Amino acid sequence: MSDIRVIATGLSFPEGPVAMEDGSVVLVEIERQTVSRVRPDGRVEVIAHTGGGPNGMAVGPDGAFYICNNGGFAWRLEHGLLRPVIQASDYTSGRIERVDPATGKVDILYDSCNGHKLRGPNDIVFDAHGGCYFSDLGKSRARDRDHGGLYYALADGSKINEVAYPILTPNGVGLSPDGATVYVAETETARLWAFDIVAPGVVRKQPFPSPHGGRLVAGLGGYQRFDSLALDALGNICVATLITGAVTSIAPDGRIVRQVKMPDPVTTNICFGGAGLRTAFVTLSGTGKLVALEWPEAGLRLNHNA
Repeated sequence: MSDIRVIATGLSFPEGPVAMEDGSVVLVEIERQTVSRVRPDGRVEVIAHTGGGPNGMAVGPDGAFYICNNGGFAWRLEHGLLRPVIQASDYTSGRIERVDPATGKVDILYDSCNGHKLRGPNDIVFDAHGGCYFSDLGKSRARDRDHGGLYYALADGSKINEVAYPILTPNGVGLSPDGATVYVAETETARLWAFDIVAPGVVRKQPFPSPHGGRLVAGLGGYQRFDSLALDALGNICVATLITGAVTSIAPDGRIVRQVKMPDPVTTNICFGGAGLRTAFVTLSGTGKLVALEWPEAGLRLNHNA
């Protein structure tokens, strides 16, 4: 495995990286409440101020950025690491937003589904049909927390439906290379679930004892937690792993391909870019860094991300 290169420092809890064709990486800074562009030389430019807590991000079929906004966190700086704790005092709701990359204009597309408020949307991926799957991790408060779920929505704001509910702290979301499987990483259990897609936004549910209709792909032992994920071109699911600070590559059959250690226990997101999609960009959120390293396998090219 090649050396880790630091691209940018001083970021305010970066997540949701998207590698662009011009060599820049667009990401969110959750604590700063912005969508930001990181140039190859490390310069950071703010594209938009969203408020709340911009979290996962993807490029949609119209070239705009689509944001999972969790509504905001309270923050704690401890042992030199910044981390989110409970729901922000000014929290109102979670939402899915569209950000115009040219003007920075922010539009709210969805803040509820079937009469139920979105609580803490977290990660998002678009399919080839122009719709997106996104996770809602829910929000934690001092003495209780929400259930989470998996949703599907159209990019024009016209339709949203619940795919699977409840899921315990669903975080990273990704699609298999053939688009037939949607993967969901569960934070607190460090479990990876798969849902077989039968139509856009519709999955085949597994019977009990599955708690939500997904089938278990893999789980990690010890105290580890899952965050966001990205797939490589072979179909391996590369999951940012908290506490141990790593990226865990998991084969579709559940085998652990490798675990690449990172210098931050709050390792949150990964995306692929560069020549041949062989560069992995990783957000080290506790220390506010974007880093890069060459990956053994090429990344999977995302739908609509030219």
